[in-house]
Amino acid sequence: MTATLAGRLVLAVFAHPDDESLACGGTLARLADAGAEVVVMSASHGERGGQSGPVRDDALGRRRSVELQQAARVLGVSRLFVWDHPDGDLRWAGVPEFHADLVLFMRRHRPACVITFGDDGLYWHLDHVGVHERTTAAVRSLGDEAPPLYYTTMARGMMPEFVQTAKRRGWTPPQKGFWSLMPEVFGIGAEPPTITIDVADWVVRKLTALQCHHSQMGDDAHPLAHVDDVDARRLLGVEYFHRADIPTTGAPVLETL
Repeated sequence: MTATLAGRLVLAVFAHPDDESLACGGTLARLADAGAEVVVMSASHGERGGQSGPVRDDALGRRRSVELQQAARVLGVSRLFVWDHPDGDLRWAGVPEFHADLVLFMRRHRPACVITFGDDGLYWHLDHVGVHERTTAAVRSLGDEAPPLYYTTMARGMMPEFVQTAKRRGWTPPQKGFWSLMPEVFGIGAEPPTITIDVADWVVRKLTALQCHHSQMGDDAHPLAHVDDVDARRLLGVEYFHRADIPTTGAPVLETL
């Protein structure tokens, strides 16, 4: 039985619009339904996420921000922040400013926990790795007041199985873009998860939120459009995390779900 999380703020920090839904959309929705105030922060507008390669496109960034607002409503996110840190350079550019943004928010609002990428960034995306580094440093800087920090991860083999299921149903991987990545890279270097969250009842909302990110998903160039509800619950019905080894007096949050 999920404990009530009413009055507790959960902060999720990611790099681009759509990261929140892909990495842990089911868990964010479940947290919101348990009463938590879920706050999502995107470090960038995702302005270099076009299909033509890493070219800055501010119109795309504005579109992705609107898509994120739509996805946030689906997931039950209470507040949303989209920062102007540079897409494609999150590991190196504006490090002091990024750090200050995170620390200031956490000192003001005292989240019950923080969720972000693990050190592999799910699939070694350097922006994701940068967000992991900045968020971890910010939480550590709070000392005894640090909240529990959770890293989202994927079980090795999960994405390949998902992709193979979609292929059997007629999906063909595109030549470019996110879904052209080799599925084996997801979770390949991640620490083993220590926390599993049952999100089977929230999978439909996760998928709906992902499809809000139409600039990234496209019409049918993604495998989500080729997987039925039964397979989606089987393949995406669990989300994985491990807790950072940071001393804290904060009460567990994900462990209560």
